[in-house]
Amino acid sequence: MNNFKLKIKHYYKTLSLIVILLLNLSCSENEEITSTQPNNSTQSSQSPCTDGLAGNYPCNGFDLMGEIDVLTLSGSTAARGNDIWGWTDPSTQKEYAIAALTNSTAFIDVTDATNPIFLGRLETNTTSSIWRDVKTYNNYAFIVADNAGTHGMQVFDLTRLRNLTSTPVTFTADTTFNGVDSCHNIVINEEEGVAYLVGCTNNNGGPIFVDITDPLNPTYLGEYNSAGYSHDAQVVTYNGPDNDYTGHQIYIGSNGNTDQVVILDVTDKSNITQISSISYPQTAYAHQGWFTEDQAYFILGDEVDEITYGFNTKTLVFDFNDLDNPSLSSTYFGPTPAIDHNGYVKGNEYYLANYRAGLRVLDISNISASSNALVETGYFDSYPADDNPDFNGAWSVYPYFESENIIIGDIDAGLLIVRKSN
Repeated sequence: MNNFKLKIKHYYKTLSLIVILLLNLSCSENEEITSTQPNNSTQSSQSPCTDGLAGNYPCNGFDLMGEIDVLTLSGSTAARGNDIWGWTDPSTQKEYAIAALTNSTAFIDVTDATNPIFLGRLETNTTSSIWRDVKTYNNYAFIVADNAGTHGMQVFDLTRLRNLTSTPVTFTADTTFNGVDSCHNIVINEEEGVAYLVGCTNNNGGPIFVDITDPLNPTYLGEYNSAGYSHDAQVVTYNGPDNDYTGHQIYIGSNGNTDQVVILDVTDKSNITQISSISYPQTAYAHQGWFTEDQAYFILGDEVDEITYGFNTKTLVFDFNDLDNPSLSSTYFGPTPAIDHNGYVKGNEYYLANYRAGLRVLDISNISASSNALVETGYFDSYPADDNPDFNGAWSVYPYFESENIIIGDIDAGLLIVRKSN
């Protein structure tokens, strides 16, 4: 009997140790899930770039990680994709794509790039528009639309994407700034917490300044239209080589077919001063541009010069070392006749959404040179049919995730996530 009791005691002691061990393992696993930062460098590609193809997509040095089509994102067979931006949750380090569509704005968890999760969409305030634009500030998304009536600027709290119990969700805006109607684009200088709404039906398309430091209570600060319509812009708190403007808020407007590129000092929103402007040969429509990280050069794309003049993709580099006297430094021609659209700088690389030629990546480490300043080092062609100068394919690209995954907003394909090949 005593031996039996000892056996029972030993049995329960062993069972308890096993239970404790299992509980510890479970807790460790849960802690790892909640505390480990996403590390997409360890993720395998959905379709590696092999022999010039990643799945059905032509490529050079970039793998396809994942994709979600326009129909899934928009819920409509009539919808198309357009602009795209990204957001990284500062609490969880999860990465999210914010995909603008003709009828809505879609939110996608792209932390696991090979398994992106469509979380839901925010419908347009008014009507569909082929021009919808989104930027982020302080964990909020700010969204405008062109040719969309009294759309205003939607404001959406991105932290609502955390801990959703079921997806997809049809979201509503947290607030709308109604101080504007339709706007083509939105630019945000995060250092000063000001949104610049451009190409609006109000103010003849000149920039409208909105304080968004309290995101749910946007406040009108003023406007400026003496330099004409801005199609797109970049605004920085200047720390470049021209010491005359250190610490100033500098606005670079891509002004369509008016003063092609205009440089404004917008530090005092009630007293805007134009520093300079510059045009260039064979202008058609100054569309969008971006500073190099040292703010010494500005890279510009003219959207319709390829159609107008018949040359290959053309990208212009301006020397902005002296903001009062900008000059054209060099001109790059790509390998295809496709139209260039939006481009962004990260380090020594320029990521260009090249419509039917997809994403093109250019090395800009030699940008001060008068020739061969830009050199293509890779691409991912999201529109395999052809590279003709027409309005399909890659609208925009966001290359700023810590994971180094890159998201492409494609008019026809929707969302594509790509990554440099190992």
